[in-house]
Amino acid sequence: MTGGFEFIVALRFLREGRMQTALIIGGAAVGVGVIYFITAILTGVQGDLIRRVTGSQPHVVVKPLDEIAVPLIAPTDSAPRAASVQARPQRLTTIDGWPALLQRAEASPGVLAVAPVASGGALAVKGDSTRSVIITGTDLHRYLRVVRLDDKVVQGALRLEAGDALIGIDLAKDLGALPGDRFRVQSSDGRGEVFQIRALLDMGSRDLNRRTVYIALRPAQSLLNISGRITSIDVGARDFMQAAEVAARLRALTGLQAESWTQTNAQVFTALGNQTIMTRLIRLFVAIVVVLGIASVLVVSVVQKRKEIGILRAVGATSGQMQRVFLLQGAVVGFAGALTGTAFGLLLVAVFSGILRSASGTPLFVLEFDFNLMFVVLAVATVLGVVASVLPARNAARLDPAQAIRA
Repeated sequence: MTGGFEFIVALRFLREGRMQTALIIGGAAVGVGVIYFITAILTGVQGDLIRRVTGSQPHVVVKPLDEIAVPLIAPTDSAPRAASVQARPQRLTTIDGWPALLQRAEASPGVLAVAPVASGGALAVKGDSTRSVIITGTDLHRYLRVVRLDDKVVQGALRLEAGDALIGIDLAKDLGALPGDRFRVQSSDGRGEVFQIRALLDMGSRDLNRRTVYIALRPAQSLLNISGRITSIDVGARDFMQAAEVAARLRALTGLQAESWTQTNAQVFTALGNQTIMTRLIRLFVAIVVVLGIASVLVVSVVQKRKEIGILRAVGATSGQMQRVFLLQGAVVGFAGALTGTAFGLLLVAVFSGILRSASGTPLFVLEFDFNLMFVVLAVATVLGVVASVLPARNAARLDPAQAIRA
C-alpha cells in the first residue's frame, strides 16, 4: 500500500459523511472569513485614523532645547541653594544657523522631506471680528512634501507668496471672510501686516480650523520678531511608522529636541496598539473554535467508521496508515475551509465597502482585502486542521480490528 491509499480513504470517508463534512468546512470558512473581515476593518479604521492624525501635522518636529532657569551660584554647605528661582520669561525659542541643519536633516536616513517653520501666536482681525490664531510661516514648496495641504483645500487656490495666507474654514466663518478677502494679522508686540486669503483649508479638526493661518516664511519671521531664525524644522518620514526612529537619529544629529507624531499623539498610538492586541485575541479565539469544531467532527467520524477501520486493519492496513488517514482528513478540511473562507471574506469586504458610508455617501474608511494574508491563512488553516485531527487519528490507530468489526 502506498501513500495514495491514505489519501483515497480519507476522501472516501469525507464523501460518505457529506453533511458532516459540509458543516465543518462551512464552520471553518465562516471563521476564516471573519478573520479576513476583522483584518480589513482594523486596517481600514487604523489607516483612516493615522491619515487624519498625520495628515495635518509633520511626522517629526525638530525644536530648540527648552530654556531652564538655574541659580547663578551652585549650592554649597556655606551657601545653600536659593529658596526659589525665577522662571524664564515667556518667549519664542528659535533655531540659529538653520539652513545647515536643514541640509543635514534632509540627508538623514529615513527622512523624506524637511521644511523650515516660524510659528507663534497672533491675532487675526477683520472688521469688528478678532480671533486668536497660530501663524505658521514656511516655504510652501518644501512644506507640501511634509504635510499634504493640497488635500485639504476646500475653496480657493493653493498659493503662498509674501502677501498671501491660507486659513482654516472655521476661522473664515468667524471672520466672515472668503478667498480674495483681506485681513490683518497682529502679533503680541503690536507688529501687524495685511494678508489676502488665497484658500480655505479643512484640517480635520475644528480647533485647528479655527486657529490655523499659513503665511510665507519671511513675513512670519518679521511678525514674530525673529528675523533670520525659525522656531522648528518639520520633517516628513519615508515610513511614518518609523517616525520615532527618525526622531532619535535627528536628536543625535542636531543636538536639539525631536518629537515624533507618536509622542505627540501618545494616546492615539496606545489606542491603536490596544486595537491590534484585541484583534489578535479575536483571531486566536476564532482559530480555537475552528480547531475544536474540526476535532469534534473527526472524533464522531472515528466512532461512526469503527467497522470500516476494523475491516481495513484486517486486510492489512497498519495503525500508522489509519492515523495518517485522519490526519489527511483534517488537512483537507482545513484547506477547503480556508479556501472557501477566503472567498467568503472577499465577499464580506466587497459588500461592506458599499454599506459603510457616511450620510454624504462617502466611505467611512477604506476596506481592502489583504491578499498577502491569503497564503498565510491557507497554510495556518491546513496546519490547524492537522493539529485538530491528532486525537481522532490516535483513537483510530488504537482500535482493535476484531473488536471494531464485532461492534
